[in-house]
Amino acid sequence: MTSASPRTTATGAPRPGGPGLLAGHTVSRIGYGAMQLERLRDDRGTALAMLRRAVELGIDHIDTAQFYGNGFVNGLLREAIHPEDGVVIATKVGAAPDPGAPTPLRPAQRPEELRAGVEDNLASLGLDQIPLVNLRRLDTGPGLRAEGDQVVDIDDQLAVMVAMREEGKIGAIGLSSVTLEGLRRAIPAGLACVQNAYSLVARDDEDILELCTAEQIAWVPYFPLGSAFPGLPKVTDEPAVQNAARALDATDSQIGLAWLLHHAPNVLLIPGTATAEHLEANVAAAAIDLDEATLTALDAVPTRSTDIPLN
Repeated sequence: MTSASPRTTATGAPRPGGPGLLAGHTVSRIGYGAMQLERLRDDRGTALAMLRRAVELGIDHIDTAQFYGNGFVNGLLREAIHPEDGVVIATKVGAAPDPGAPTPLRPAQRPEELRAGVEDNLASLGLDQIPLVNLRRLDTGPGLRAEGDQVVDIDDQLAVMVAMREEGKIGAIGLSSVTLEGLRRAIPAGLACVQNAYSLVARDDEDILELCTAEQIAWVPYFPLGSAFPGLPKVTDEPAVQNAARALDATDSQIGLAWLLHHAPNVLLIPGTATAEHLEANVAAAAIDLDEATLTALDAVPTRSTDIPLN
């Protein structure tokens, strides 16, 4: 089933934030990041209901990974999301589960590991082709860093990603946690999106966003409201955000999401949550209109670095 209008999904729901373009598909500009569903491991029914509610609300872009709960989240998507929903599933490779470790994640950057990661995602999602697979580099942003044989040239990684695209295993290629140099090297391979840590208070990658906008590559920021990691800034702590929220009868988080939608036309959001109430609030952020004075005040908020390794 296809949407009768770019402003509605395959199920007929209005697209929150209006239509955006991702991997050749028209999608809602507000999607859903499924990572936090792992918190509902002991309440599978609630997790499945969350995904169905997302579809009802017009979300047709869901971001996942095999290493979210070591396949648990992908299993939820396989059960809850149906072909007729018209949902574009995006996943990522470049890391693998490491159960029992202090950080239950390890780098998996070698080409053969990227291929294995795609195969694992195909199996757990129950798909013949994944619409979009993001290559999670370990060059920048908070999180893991590559060492030893995990330091792999991006050209070698792109070669296997392109091969899998040609084989039909993946529909499109994205990059995550990439530098400006890495993005420039990767553009000739054909990119659908870039996922970097980016928010109102963490705009170090503005030059990368500008290049993505010029090249019509979707910008899908993770940590769109900052981060709960110690030492990293939170959008909701900013007085300008709090003032705007009071003036517009919105939450601080909604202002942070609304600013991102206003900031660039190729921004697609994937905020995550494990509660239906929070999901509905995120979707409602699409209806917030930020006037010129409010945008000027928000744009003036200083940026802080996010390039903090956490491994």
